[in-house]
Amino acid sequence: MTSINTNTSAMTALQSLSAINSSLDQTQNRISTGYRVGAASDNAAYWSIATTMRSDNKALGAVEDALGLGQAKVDTAYTGMTAAIDVVDEIKSKLVAAKEPGVDKTKIQSELTELQGQLKSIATSASFSGENWLATDNTASRSVVASFNRDSGGNVSVGTISVAVTSTQLMDAAGAAGGTLGTNGAASGVSVLAIDISAASDADLTNMITDVDTALKTMTTAASNLGAAKNRMDIQSEFVSNLRDSIEKGVGTLVDADMTEESTRLKALQTQQQLGVQALSIANNSSQSLLSLFR
Repeated sequence: MTSINTNTSAMTALQSLSAINSSLDQTQNRISTGYRVGAASDNAAYWSIATTMRSDNKALGAVEDALGLGQAKVDTAYTGMTAAIDVVDEIKSKLVAAKEPGVDKTKIQSELTELQGQLKSIATSASFSGENWLATDNTASRSVVASFNRDSGGNVSVGTISVAVTSTQLMDAAGAAGGTLGTNGAASGVSVLAIDISAASDADLTNMITDVDTALKTMTTAASNLGAAKNRMDIQSEFVSNLRDSIEKGVGTLVDADMTEESTRLKALQTQQQLGVQALSIANNSSQSLLSLFR
């Protein structure tokens, strides 16, 4: 039945054109933003997962920065420790030389004084970002943020790597009795930093050599611990970096638009839109043909 009140063909064509325009708007939005799921209304589940994982990835970025800072601190302490070991080696050699009968102890003491000054300089200058692990009064363990974790229940936690500063302390901040080079536990009762052989007996020299050798063993162990901590931080830093890349890739799989697919769809929808406009125009003009029946 043909009616001038209800143009069924035009209504059908209009509905089809509206659906095409809606799909075209959606496709153009995906192409312009690069996202298949850009809002919760697109896919609530995927959007929620992606938003949470992006937040976690940002937290992992902070972890990566913290690890970099921790690596720098450990590097500084390790560099200072190895330099101090070389100096203490020299002090040990000078003390052994001082046991030689007839040696000029005054000249040896002059060399020892310079070496002791160098030790103090190394310990006090091995500082990074306001922290010094070689010359310090605070021997509490230092912690470096190393991980950000989310369990299956959605609970989050932060993991750390601890470094014991007790073994790395060469002296206290004032250069007194504390630390490996201090008087604590020294058989001679004299700090390595204050050894004076001018009037020392042979027995005193033996005790001093023992103290220096003990200090060397402690410093070597501390350097090994610092090296192990640095290696662990390097491994963790690489892992965090790879983990961030994996999370970003996973989020992209959930919400990113396939640009090849979307561009192909756009071409098809533009063609459909043109045909839809023509179909609507034909349907609207069909009623005009009725006029010819009344002429």
